[in-house]
Amino acid sequence: MKFRLISIPAFKAVHSGVDQAFDFNPEGKLGKFNAYFSEITVKNQDNFSPRDYLYYDKKQQGLVWMYAIFEGLDTKSFPVMDFDGGLYVTYFYNDGDNKRNEELYGEAIKWIKSSDYLELDERENHYAMGHIITPPFIKENLDNAQMESFIPVKIKNKA
Repeated sequence: MKFRLISIPAFKAVHSGVDQAFDFNPEGKLGKFNAYFSEITVKNQDNFSPRDYLYYDKKQQGLVWMYAIFEGLDTKSFPVMDFDGGLYVTYFYNDGDNKRNEELYGEAIKWIKSSDYLELDERENHYAMGHIITPPFIKENLDNAQMESFIPVKIKNKA
């Protein structure tokens, strides 16, 4: 099997807001959010991974980047949201390899739809999302990174 089934707990998150321009430049909405959370120093008790996720908001048609907050974190002027957490089917690919991502996403959706016990669980603020799992120092030295994708699912009702 190419896929894992994991559970992500509910958490409060600071987020970029919806960016319909997909702007990762330093002055863009996503670029400013990246600069903000990249400067955060996390205490050992709060150091779990991943803390940040990027997803496409189908309703508002833009990207949203969120970061799990912890007590005492200054969220600056960024909005805060409650993230529901839940079950996710995950897979990995090289960041930027959109063709491979589309292939794996299609295979994962087919696998979920053929499952006797899982179904998609997409809803507002609960969409497929991704996280770069390669540490920054490795990415800089190898000029490559791996992305983990998360597809929200739930257990089918057995009614």
